[in-house]
Amino acid sequence: QVQLVESGGGLVQPGGSLRLTCAASGSVFAINAMGWYRQAPGKQRELVAAITSGGSTNYADSVKGRFTISRDNAKNTVYLQMNSLKPEDTAVYYCNADLSSTGWAYYDYWGQGTQVTVSS
Repeated sequence: QVQLVESGGGLVQPGGSLRLTCAASGSVFAINAMGWYRQAPGKQRELVAAITSGGSTNYADSVKGRFTISRDNAKNTVYLQMNSLKPEDTAVYYCNADLSSTGWAYYDYWGQGTQVTVSS
């Protein structure tokens, strides 16, 4: 059994900051890429940022320069530091991991989601 548990969401004013954390637990042998996605009401889920096991990163154009993704491989944890938040960043944020429990096959795992609301 594998679980991805997110934390750190909440309500913040425009221009504020939040830090999201996602920890993988259970039967974790290895993790390739980890990432954060978001889904706003009435919209499709979209990639926000991703990071490989080697530390290479990829960002959506809408968050470049404001968000930073990082990970701690020893803790099977990925972070998303979100600065200069805008109302359009409001969404449910989901953690994703390409993870293997055995060292053979890798599968996609998702967290339960954490709400981020940017509003004055």
